Amino acid sequence: MSKIVVFGAGGRGGRRVIEEALSRGHEVTAVVRDPAKARDLAAAGVTVVQGDVTEAADVANAAKGHDAAIVSVYRPDVPADEFYGNAARAVLEGLGKAGVHRLVVLGIGTLLESAPGVRFMDQPEFPLEFMPFNLGRAVELEVLRTTETDVDWVVVAAPPTPLDNQRARTGRYQVTGNRLLPYDDGSGPRFDYPYDDKGPKFTFTDLAVALVDEAVDPKHHRELVGVSH
Repeated sequence: MSKIVVFGAGGRGGRRVIEEALSRGHEVTAVVRDPAKARDLAAAGVTVVQGDVTEAADVANAAKGHDAAIVSVYRPDVPADEFYGNAARAVLEGLGKAGVHRLVVLGIGTLLESAPGVRFMDQPEFPLEFMPFNLGRAVELEVLRTTETDVDWVVVAAPPTPLDNQRARTGRYQVTGNRLLPYDDGSGPRFDYPYDDKGPKFTFTDLAVALVDEAVDPKHHRELVGVSH
């Protein structure tokens, strides 16, 4: 059994991670900004603590005594580059102080390559309205890559299309490295995953399987990796 601390535990990704970890018998601590909104997690046997992922002291206090940390966070009220950059720095510093050496971050598939050396978000047809958020996630990845730290991190990203939060867990996924796999909608292989409900679906439940797998049995180190069906 491992002890896992989950930052951003109140969101869809965080809650699926907690469900997956509990189903395997792991001990889980959920870090949220407002514990009052996570009473159901406490009722399920999860230790719920209040904390700010952008504050290294909060990260260290919540993570102390754990084997691994999983980060699945989102703040629409803060500029993405500011939030994700600050969060990455605080998490690395806080985990270092707490002596937690494994970090798994839920990333974003637009940073994966659709062609050699070309990120999905760099394609000319990429919607401009999504660019600020994606640039913020790129800042996060750059902080992880350039910070000198003993923390062994990995960023795990699903294909860049809305995830299915309804379908049941299959427990199956494949790792695609730093590239995207094409999908076929009947007109041949494509990479232009739509930001709507018509695209190929990967599930939050199977994404959670991949995140917990990397937390308790690390296979990838200091890199961005894609996962898909």
